[in-house]
Amino acid sequence: MDLSVVIPARNEAPNVAPLVAEIRRALDGRVDYEIVYVDDGSRDPTVAEIRRSAAEFPRLRLLRHPDSCGQSMAILTGVKAARAGWIATLDADGQNDPADVPRLWEIARSAPASPPLMIAGQRQKRRDTWSKRAASRAANAVRQALLSDGTPDTGCGLKLFPRDFFLELPRFDHMHRFLPALAMRQGGTVISVPVNHRPRERGQSNYGVFDRLWVGIADLLGVMWLMRRAKTPVVLEEPPIP
Repeated sequence: MDLSVVIPARNEAPNVAPLVAEIRRALDGRVDYEIVYVDDGSRDPTVAEIRRSAAEFPRLRLLRHPDSCGQSMAILTGVKAARAGWIATLDADGQNDPADVPRLWEIARSAPASPPLMIAGQRQKRRDTWSKRAASRAANAVRQALLSDGTPDTGCGLKLFPRDFFLELPRFDHMHRFLPALAMRQGGTVISVPVNHRPRERGQSNYGVFDRLWVGIADLLGVMWLMRRAKTPVVLEEPPIP
């Protein structure tokens, strides 16, 4: 299997079937893939909708957190369970466009094995509320100034990366907002690729702007500490003794 599409979801029941249908239109016949949904403590019919889609598409798998552990932990659960060597992540709200995944996959296929590559989507023509766009611009500016990660849009849920490389990264709540910086800390290369962004058509956001702002400040300080303490050794292997 080439690719595992990991989707963290919380209270996104009306978006499950449309998103699965779009993924299949984008990837069927192009990539050997699976879909891994991780339900993060939903209190709506999200689980039932995922099960219904899985009955029609056997390569759709469901993992569940009985209680919400957050988006980062849901992504980690999905990546750990994934069967493919490469991971694509998508937000469950339908704002990421699955039609962008094949293009990112072609870039990943042509990349050398070393250093490890993380491809970050860069949303074009954001289709969010004014408050979300303003908060995102401010957060991106502060993060780039302090972390120098060279990534204009770390908040995009569409990313592609090697599974084993991701599992080497430091793990903490909200880590998904700092994946490019963490990948660079681990010796990886990060490139940003323009991707489509769409308005939310069904359901409502489960994350508040100001909640993310205050938590993000604390996390940013922690990631700064990690970056300053990082060391990537050069390893020389001695030839076997004859």
